[in-house]
Amino acid sequence: MEISNLQSRPDMADIIASRCWNAWWTETEVSLAEYRAHLEPMMGGEDVPVALVAHEQGEYLGSVLLIENDLDDRPQYMPWIAALWVEPEFRRQGIAAKLIEAARREAAFHGYGLCHLCATPDNSPYYVARGFEQIETDVSGLNVFTIKS
Repeated sequence: MEISNLQSRPDMADIIASRCWNAWWTETEVSLAEYRAHLEPMMGGEDVPVALVAHEQGEYLGSVLLIENDLDDRPQYMPWIAALWVEPEFRRQGIAAKLIEAARREAAFHGYGLCHLCATPDNSPYYVARGFEQIETDVSGLNVFTIKS
């Protein structure tokens, strides 16, 4: 398995957009095309936002984003690890943890000492078990975490 920046694997942009939009955005006013357009800066920028993709022999395994803001109620926090997705058939193999670690390294490379993340209460134990510290509870129904980059 390899984790690459989307800049080097632009062929994976459509699948990242599809997985993320279907997981989190279908019940919003944001269309799949609009969500996909948000990935464009990640294919040519020099700073955050960044998309990372896990793949093996050309097959998409999962992805994660490092973005400026993932929670409108907390604009003071930056950057955010967001949209962590692993294909169902590849879960429980450590891919998500590797994607999180890659996002943390990317944040450190860009000079950030902390990363932030928001998660539903049901998903929160996963992040606590991986070293995230919960700093807020029930911000628009989500828990807020930090972890060192």
